[in-house]
Amino acid sequence: MVPVAVGKQAITPVIMCGGAGTRLWPVSRSSLPKQYHRLVGNRTLLQDTVARVNAAEFAQPLIVCSETHRFIVADQTAGQLAATTPLILEPVGRNTAPVAFIASLIVAERDPQGLVLLLPADHLIKDAGVFREAILTAAPAALAGHICLFGITPERPETGYGYIEVGEEAVPSPESPVKRVKRFVEKPDAATAAHMVASGRFAWNSGIFLFMASTLLAEAERHQPELLSLARDALATATKETDFIRLGAAAFERMRSISIDYAIMEQTDRAVVLPARLSWSDLGAWDAIHTAHDADPQGNVLLGRALAVDTRNTFVRADQQLVTTIGVENLVIVATDDAVLVADRSQAQEVKRLMEHLTLGGHEEASTHATVHRPWGTYRRVLSGDRFQVKMITVRPGGRLSLQLHHHRAEHWVVVRGTAKITCGERVFTLHENQSTYIPQGVVHRLENPGKIPLEIIEVQSGSYLGEDDLVRVDDAYGRS
Repeated sequence: MVPVAVGKQAITPVIMCGGAGTRLWPVSRSSLPKQYHRLVGNRTLLQDTVARVNAAEFAQPLIVCSETHRFIVADQTAGQLAATTPLILEPVGRNTAPVAFIASLIVAERDPQGLVLLLPADHLIKDAGVFREAILTAAPAALAGHICLFGITPERPETGYGYIEVGEEAVPSPESPVKRVKRFVEKPDAATAAHMVASGRFAWNSGIFLFMASTLLAEAERHQPELLSLARDALATATKETDFIRLGAAAFERMRSISIDYAIMEQTDRAVVLPARLSWSDLGAWDAIHTAHDADPQGNVLLGRALAVDTRNTFVRADQQLVTTIGVENLVIVATDDAVLVADRSQAQEVKRLMEHLTLGGHEEASTHATVHRPWGTYRRVLSGDRFQVKMITVRPGGRLSLQLHHHRAEHWVVVRGTAKITCGERVFTLHENQSTYIPQGVVHRLENPGKIPLEIIEVQSGSYLGEDDLVRVDDAYGRS
């Protein structure tokens, strides 16, 4: 097993970054899912989650993410994590049970009685102090060998959440607020949800878990032995770089994609729940984003360049262009730089169905943003047409693109801001603001930022084929093939 430093405190947070957030299209896409966006407040959901467990009660968190997003996670958590804390990279997405098993194996290597706090990176919890108090309240039950869920006291009938029926038996002692789980209920219809909330016996399932590493591994051995064996193999064949641990692909890809709820919680007799009054949301759809913000007297939430006249109960997010409304109500309007969503608020959960149509139709906007993140910075598609494309490229200080060539296109670069170090064939030279250069088709080249401020350039591509796959990397500082 590749060694991972997890600290000496009793509770190790394990932050899962695998959610896709498809109901929050066009902001959340597979290239940059919702946990990496600022949806409520000035930090991304991932940054909020890391900050929430930045307290004396917790060890340094383990963050599990995909290969695709590793540099985004590293960039967003810079300064929040210890330099010795590597990211754990999944070769493919396999849901929450494999993550839970691998995290438990890592923690158990240090301390089998160590507690694991398993939590998604894309939830909104407004009061970090109340959250930490709930974790500490549940800790005695977890130390007694139970797998503790956190149930949210429901504020309304909600059809988008799963529910937990809270039993009467208290654990580990009669005075404990932690109760046995009586049963789980999948996302109910409206009438069933209303009945459950009215009964007072049900809580929303938050998807946050607390357990001893040894407890979960024992239950995995009992209920999912093959999955646990593959988890061990994925760790045993993992490779470690300075900032990343790559789980063994051969074993991990053979793991079944299954949630911890189905793999363990619905089969174990150790499931307990702490009903908690947390200001919590999984921000699963745009109506939840609306609810998470303070509305104006007409019930509107207007973000960005938005203007509403004679409008009620409407959510507008305008990232760049001006969006205006007049005489409408109960709408969700989200405008990014390359796509616009207009939906009735009551249909917010159906955005996932819309995504299926976009994908089947071959629309690249279904998965990819106009602004694309790379380990060295970003590029944004500005304009494209027959045999040409214009991009805005931003390279962070010290960043360098791969040494590369293109078979089917040439490029013109104009420096807008900063200093550029250019390699073009045998030549290496520097450009400053308002200077430009030409990269001929088929010539090996590289762009670097040797300065202390971001480098911004306009790139004009011309040629018979302008796809991103027309790229041959000769050398790359970030280990990409």
